[in-house]
Amino acid sequence: MTYPHIRLVRIVSGRIKPTQRSTPNETKVDPYSDAKIVESWQRNAAPWTDAVRERKIESRSLVTDAAIVAAVLSRAPRTVLDIGCGEGWLARALGQHGIRVTGVDVVPALIDAASKAGGGDFRVASYEMIAAGRLELAPVDVVVANFSLIGRESVDNLIAAVPSMLAPSGALVVQTLHPLVATADLPYVDGWRDGSWTGFGADFSDPAPWYFRTLETWVKLLHETGFYLAELREPLHPTSQKAASVIFIAQVTG
Repeated sequence: MTYPHIRLVRIVSGRIKPTQRSTPNETKVDPYSDAKIVESWQRNAAPWTDAVRERKIESRSLVTDAAIVAAVLSRAPRTVLDIGCGEGWLARALGQHGIRVTGVDVVPALIDAASKAGGGDFRVASYEMIAAGRLELAPVDVVVANFSLIGRESVDNLIAAVPSMLAPSGALVVQTLHPLVATADLPYVDGWRDGSWTGFGADFSDPAPWYFRTLETWVKLLHETGFYLAELREPLHPTSQKAASVIFIAQVTG
């Protein structure tokens, strides 16, 4: 039997998104999935490395880079695991303070760039591998994720595994988009949203989707995975005086 052409839609964060029906034997990555995030970053590793190293991202240069470094240093760690380390800038920054950093990322090109620049021990690993305990790393004082927790299931499972990676009195430090600002004019509900490279230049393509979480959902996720929220920081953009991000500092309960 042959079906007529059917235009499917999915509702993502209150918006209607057209999707295509796959033909038999066709393998296609779900455009709103953790797998699509990885696919996008594989394609954009080189321009991202250039953008970070040439300090082309205003919010990072003015606010968020210094904010995450300060948040990690507030825990006085000797060892740090940087999850989603990208080209390794944070490891290099923390290394200047005598901290031993292990950086992990799923994108080999980013780990290659980080390794060449030095400043840490860099390894290729997916969030699924980390959550499964395959990193083979001694417990660390801080696990940090800087704008790198943008998926859904992979992030849930990863955070659930972090307590086993921490030394006694260790902390999880997460910087992410501030939900109250990032929601823009869309409904304030959890859900997949389109990414954008607006303002990043012509070298970028195929922006990664990201999974929006409300503040309540973030705090609930931490609580359900064995953490309590020790501190919440809201770095402000110096010009707009709006929250440039939110930083969660969490410790294991008990």
